[in-house]
Amino acid sequence: MVSIHSRTNSLNISVQPNKILTIYQRLLDHFGRQNWWPGDTPFEIIVGAILTQNTNWTNVRKAIDALKHEDLLSYEKLRDLPIEFLAEKIRPCGYFNLKAARLHNLFQLIETQYDGEISYLLDTPVEQLREDLLSVKGIGPETADSILLYAAEKPTFVVDTYTYRILSRHGILAEDEADYHEIQTIITDSLPEDILLYNEYHALIVRTGKENCKKTNPRCESCPLKGY
Repeated sequence: MVSIHSRTNSLNISVQPNKILTIYQRLLDHFGRQNWWPGDTPFEIIVGAILTQNTNWTNVRKAIDALKHEDLLSYEKLRDLPIEFLAEKIRPCGYFNLKAARLHNLFQLIETQYDGEISYLLDTPVEQLREDLLSVKGIGPETADSILLYAAEKPTFVVDTYTYRILSRHGILAEDEADYHEIQTIITDSLPEDILLYNEYHALIVRTGKENCKKTNPRCESCPLKGY
């Protein structure tokens, strides 16, 4: 796993309690630390963030393991791999032709904007890096923020379908607050700016969405947010 730099507060939150923090604490007490994102290097996390679009992590893991098995999981090797060959290598993750194209779009950005150096990308200030990532065809806010938070260790909160579902079902969001950036602002305005906290909170939301707060037939009786 890629370690997240230790922070002085170590997730000990000492701010006025609010709904966002209460939800976080309940989920943390119930599930414990999630230690996200699974990956051995920042580059692996970047690749995983694109491959996980519109699929589950089990299929992404198969694709990444296949790349590792053939010793292809490096920026230089994937960059130089013809796009049709790359598509075949990542077939288990679904939409493999589309995702191969998106990876190549990102590699082109790294070549032109960062001199082909992943380290330069990771060291770029958060606002500039986010803007650069969003300029890549096929990378939207969720993917960009996943790369920012988990690979580059920048303080940004990842919003996904689970986030909206859980917060709307518990009275945090209204119907007209479904915009990605509005949801992100609601959350970050309620939390201290802390990479570890953002990391754990998003991971806990995903865990809750998968196990309890399902789109249909939610398991409310066993949910750690029951009654809230």
